Formats: sequence, C-alpha cells, structure tokens
Amino acid sequence: MSHNRENFGSLTTAIFAMAGSAIGLGNIWRFPYIVGEYGGAAFILIYILATMLVSLPIFVAEVTLGRRSRSSAYGSMQKLRPDDRRWKLAGIMSVLIPMVIVSYYSVVGGWSVDYLGKALASEFISEDPSTVSSLFGDFISNPWLPLVMQMLFLLATLVIVALGVKSGIEKFSKYSIPVLFVLILVMCIYSISLPGAGQGVRYLLHPDFSQISPRSFAYALGQSFFSLSLGAGTIVTYGSYMRSRENIIQTSAGTAVSDLLFALLAGLAIMPAVFAAGIEPGAGPGLIFQTIPYIFSSMGASMPVVGTVISVVFFLTVVVAALTSSISLVEVGVAHLNEKYGLSRIKACIVVFVLCSSLGVLCSLSFGPLSSFTIFGKTIFDFCDWLISNMMMPLLALITTLFIGFALKRSEVRDEITNSGTVNGKVFPVFYFILKWVAPVFIIVIMVTNFIL
Repeated sequence: MSHNRENFGSLTTAIFAMAGSAIGLGNIWRFPYIVGEYGGAAFILIYILATMLVSLPIFVAEVTLGRRSRSSAYGSMQKLRPDDRRWKLAGIMSVLIPMVIVSYYSVVGGWSVDYLGKALASEFISEDPSTVSSLFGDFISNPWLPLVMQMLFLLATLVIVALGVKSGIEKFSKYSIPVLFVLILVMCIYSISLPGAGQGVRYLLHPDFSQISPRSFAYALGQSFFSLSLGAGTIVTYGSYMRSRENIIQTSAGTAVSDLLFALLAGLAIMPAVFAAGIEPGAGPGLIFQTIPYIFSSMGASMPVVGTVISVVFFLTVVVAALTSSISLVEVGVAHLNEKYGLSRIKACIVVFVLCSSLGVLCSLSFGPLSSFTIFGKTIFDFCDWLISNMMMPLLALITTLFIGFALKRSEVRDEITNSGTVNGKVFPVFYFILKWVAPVFIIVIMVTNFIL
C-alpha cells in the first residue's frame, strides 16, 4: 500500500487544480442553456448568491475534510472517526459517484473531440446553415464513431492522471486554466461584436424577475453544486493534496470566483451569438452542438477563414474544459485504488478505464441502438445524469456537511481552517454557522424540488 502522498506545489497550483475540477462542461455546455431556460440575468444573480453563500462554505468543508484526513475521498471520514461506521456509506458513494459521472461525461467529452475535428476540417463552414444542425443527430445515432471519440477522450484523461499529481494533474492545470480563460475571452470579444448581439448582452445583464419560478432557485443551487463538483469526491481528494500551510478559505474562494467568472464569460461567449443568429436561448442541452455550429455555418459565405478559426477556438475551449474536470473525477478512483489496494497509478488507471468505459458504452449507445431502452422513462444516459446530479451528489454533500458540523468537534474544524490559529479566523464563525445549520436545509430543498418538480 502506498504511503507517499504527493502534494500540490503551491497555493496557486492548488487553486488552478481545483478550478480545473470546477471549470468544465458544466460551465460551457450546461450553464448557458440552463440560463436560457430558467430566467436569464435574474437566474444569474440567484446563481451567484447561491455559489457564494451556500456552495462556497460546502466547498470549504470538503477541502477541510480532505486535508484533515490526508486521505482519498473513500477513507476520509473513516480515518477521522474510525469507530463510527455510520459514515462508511459516504466513502462508497464518494468513489461510485465520480466513476458514474466519468462514464457519461466522457460521452459528451467525445462529442467535443469530434466537433473539434469537424471545426479543424472546416466542416461547419462547408455545410449549409439549414442542414448543419442535423449533423449532431446523425453523429450521436451512429453506433461506432461516438464510441471511438469517447474512448479517445477517456484515454487522454487517464494518461494525464497516470503521470501523477505534480507531473500530470498540477502541470496540466497550471497551463490549461490560463489558456481556457484566454480562449473564452477571444470568443466573448467575437460574440459581442456580432450584429444584433446587444440583445443577448442585455439578456444576461438586465434581470427580469418575472421569469423566475421556484424551479429557477432549485436549478441555480443545483447548477452551482454541479459546477463546483460538490458531492463528487473530487474536492475532498484534491484537498488531501494541499499542504498544511496553505489557506483553505483563500483557496476555496479563489476556486469559486474563478468558476463563476468562467461561467459568466461562457454566457457572454454564447448568448450574444445565439441572439445575433435569431436562435431561441432556451434551446436545451443541444445548444452548443446544434445551434452554435449553425452560427459558424452562417459565417461561411462571407468570412470562411474567420468562421473556421472561431469554430476551432470554441471547440478547443470545450475540449480542454471537459478534460480539466474529467481528470479530477478519474483521480478519485485512482487515489482510492492506490491507497486501499496498493495499485500503481498506471494499474489503477487501467482498472478505472475498464469500469468507466463499460458503463460509458451503454450511455453512448443510448442515443442510438439502445435509445428505446429506458429506466423510469429515461434513457441510460439521462437516468445516470438525473440520478447523480439531482440525488446522489446533493446527498453526499449533505452527509459531508453533517460530518463536518456534527461528527467533528468545532475546535477540530477551526484548527484546520485557520491552520492552527496562524490564519485570520474572523470569518470562521460565519462559515461554521452556514455549514452546520443553513447548508443542510438548502441541500434538502434542492433534492426535494428536483424530485417533485
């Protein structure tokens, strides 16, 4: 069994790594269409408040749990409270959840890889705008090509993880996160400059609270949870790699702000272009794979070179963002296999690949040959996404807050968050109160609302 635990090299690289876990398809693929469906700028305001007032304290709790235990997500609670077996379920969930997420997340990652290839080949530019949206339906219904792309995406993830915390995860995050922000800024500048884009900017900046419903609040909280990877075991695992002298509050706040900023930039990169093209903002999950290529195709006649470059920049952003999150998810399983069973990183990555690709194949085929097979009226892909995002992740986040708030002593939590009193602890009482009494209530509200609405 391995006892040599790697650490992130600095506060900056820790923030980059955790920001990489948070910044992903949840920001580029999920956030824009959720904003379009549930209230525009008013939804964004609720989302920001939910992130800073509820999700950030839970994020702090997960980092605290990881660093205090110096263990993978699976063993963190058991290590801190070895005589209390009530927390064993959380350990099992903390490994199961990210493995299932990777299984269906890699499907969308594969779509991103394929669309990057299409952009490089100027395929969107050569297609007629009226038919370019059908490319997505033709692609996902093909039983073989999506599987090939999914496996390529999964293999790329595992190669980076196999290199280790410092040489793989930290190094990739150190360079990919700045690149991501540069790429998304390029897309923002282009999108805002389009004729008619002003309406899209107003949609994102001028709140209309008449568009808000009870479900908007639940989805804002749920999206905040999903985007920050709360209840997925990733932040606990990454927290265990943080050095004891690093400031947990500073690291967590830096990650949350980076995630929020990237989500808002993604909205500015996509929504103005959507309005400029006269497309419905609430187009749903197919927004970036069906409507965005339509925009690139429309540019083909007048600006083919610009259209090709911008489409490549956009889908390169999507692929890199997808990788940063999938790396953190895979790391949970690899860290568990390394600590629990003593497997080397390479062997652990092979085991994770076999497990995730097995379920992932079924998720991919649910858009084609297995589309008629349903579980409670949902395809395999949709059922996995619904179960994990709406129930399992909030449940694990709830268990984590209860553990930090009630199983650990207040003095233990304070000691970890303030680095044994060397870090200013003025904000600690506020964080601790939210963790213990406010966050659990909001998590339960999310779960109930998602179940009944």
